[in-house]
Amino acid sequence: MAEPGAGFDSRGMGLRVQKNLLGKMSSKSIAKVFIDETTGRVLDNTHRIIKDYASTKKEAEKVMKYIIKTVVKVGILFRNDQFNAEDLKVVESFKTKFHSLAMTVISFHEVDFTFDVSYLCKTLEECKALLQKLIARHLTDKSKTRVDIVFNFFAQPDLLNAVFQSDSKYSETFDAIVKDMHKMMDDGNL
Repeated sequence: MAEPGAGFDSRGMGLRVQKNLLGKMSSKSIAKVFIDETTGRVLDNTHRIIKDYASTKKEAEKVMKYIIKTVVKVGILFRNDQFNAEDLKVVESFKTKFHSLAMTVISFHEVDFTFDVSYLCKTLEECKALLQKLIARHLTDKSKTRVDIVFNFFAQPDLLNAVFQSDSKYSETFDAIVKDMHKMMDDGNL
């Protein structure tokens, strides 16, 4: 006779429920449960730039929704110890590469005549590849497509040139993003 509950994985079920709920409720209010105040401001200011740059309001909302879903899903996986030793190495590689990307963005913004669009696109592509490797066995193809959409959006040379040009219409908003990125680094969150 089988033991009661044999074959039932409550932890796995809980994780699936969390991911399914997230899929149905990915909004700013849900994001605030998983995303701190400073990160929230970075996302809000990023949304302002995306909304102005994107071809439609719908595209801007889609990109932001995909960012939030991805961040929260990876956070859920991490908090529920779903990453094995190999995954954790990829996590560390991604964190290092993403930190380098953030430092590069800050430097390009703060130091005149340093902006290099091809370098930034290459680094974004490397971050995307690491994130795809991390989520490969954990998330659906739909989630993987979302990651591609987000990174491909930000790796558009026209967008990067518009944001980083010296007389950019996004300067004030980007100043606020960079200020918060400094705070995130100081706090060890970036």
